[in-house]
Amino acid sequence: MTQQENDLFLIKPSDAVSWVFCVRRAWLDMHLATDFVVDPFMQLLFDAGLQHEANTLRRLQNDHDVQQATSFDHTRALMQLGVSVIYQAKLRNREKGLIGYPDFLIRHDSGLYQAADAKLTQNKNKKVLQIQLGVYRQLLDNSLPAVVYLGDGTTASYSDEVNTQVSAFIQSMRRLRVQTEQPHVHYSHSRCRICPYYAYCLTQFEADDSLSLLYGIHGRTAEHLTQAGIQTISQLAAQHAEKIPDVPHLKGLQRKQRAIIQAQSVQSGKVFLLRDIVLPEGVWIHFDIEDNPLSSTRDRHVYLWGLLVPPFTASDFDYVWTDNEATDYQGWLAFLRKIQQYRVRYKSVVLAHYSNHEKTTIKKYAERYHMLDNKTVQWLLGLEGETSPLFDMQKAVRDSLILPVQGYGLKEICKHPELVNFQWEIEASGSQWSVVQFNNFLVADEHDKQRIKSEILAYNRDDVIATRKLEVWLRTLSTQRVDGSVDIIDA
Repeated sequence: MTQQENDLFLIKPSDAVSWVFCVRRAWLDMHLATDFVVDPFMQLLFDAGLQHEANTLRRLQNDHDVQQATSFDHTRALMQLGVSVIYQAKLRNREKGLIGYPDFLIRHDSGLYQAADAKLTQNKNKKVLQIQLGVYRQLLDNSLPAVVYLGDGTTASYSDEVNTQVSAFIQSMRRLRVQTEQPHVHYSHSRCRICPYYAYCLTQFEADDSLSLLYGIHGRTAEHLTQAGIQTISQLAAQHAEKIPDVPHLKGLQRKQRAIIQAQSVQSGKVFLLRDIVLPEGVWIHFDIEDNPLSSTRDRHVYLWGLLVPPFTASDFDYVWTDNEATDYQGWLAFLRKIQQYRVRYKSVVLAHYSNHEKTTIKKYAERYHMLDNKTVQWLLGLEGETSPLFDMQKAVRDSLILPVQGYGLKEICKHPELVNFQWEIEASGSQWSVVQFNNFLVADEHDKQRIKSEILAYNRDDVIATRKLEVWLRTLSTQRVDGSVDIIDA
């Protein structure tokens, strides 16, 4: 075996990404690695991270002599020369079984070096970040803290406080290396769908009738239920709430009853009504935003405020668009003016949206531009005695219904053929797709800009049409309740 092949078996700080995400993913990377198409959104984040690294490099070059390492031997030579900053260093310790490539090695006054990485995240407490920088400290084998240059321009450092996490990571990776069977894990609706091994694992979860496929059943919940003899969705569906023990995230009769009904819904395809769906009276306007988390300031830039007004045809789609974050404030003011116009035009406006993201974004914009005392903002947010017109349809659905779906996202409910049955014009579209398209828009020529903008507008238009279709479907449930198409649960 060549030296290069031997290096493949060494533990890398970057392995922490898969390990923190899912130990089975880390095992599969070792034993069943496969080529896969990189998700466009993940590629966008990767490219933004490289740009952040390049920006950090330029800042360091302004103040230090920075030299780029080309090999492990070259890295050691540059360290012996006492170079101020070594870029793209290469470190290896075969005795410890570690290998790593920190973005920077920075010479301390003591003559020793400390590792530094540029990371796009603004969260210094991310577990994967602490492990990665902690492994670099082990490779350097000194007591100096490792440094991270965060995406918001701040820095953070990690010392011995991360050693426990680093040791757990290294020991686990060593076990996974020699383990012949893949680790047992539970399904996670938010994580598994973005994993390159999703299709591979989903087949097994479905064959096992895994409890963790069920909405509201966390991994720890499934583990404890399994210990109590409830191993599958079918078994849970046949349970009585009072006989299920209290387990993490599933305590109290009401939660247990809901979990049982969720299992029954998935098995039967039935819709269960827990309580009457209360929809506010008034003129409904459907509302959805598209925002870019990768703005230069890292403050989310809303590039599209989308609205659907009566009579709710595709031609009734209304919006405010901004070409870039330089016009962010103007877009915000235009949105407020449009909302005020609706308030004058219609009586008792209901501004319907799906999830709390829209309301949270309005509040952040009001704080960003010091406009919490603005009358329209106060009305939107329900401040100073105002009644907010904002209505979160997702909360209404979750509070009142149990549906045969794995997750209660807008698309999962609306695209379901036995529920709303609305299909988006652009099949691949979604919130992350929109972000990728907008970042493409920012660098495109004028011809492509118009095409990309049209596609983003079509996606957002379909989003607000979908919430309108959902509204209509929710209203029909009251009729179906009478004719027996919907099961009513006293919960």
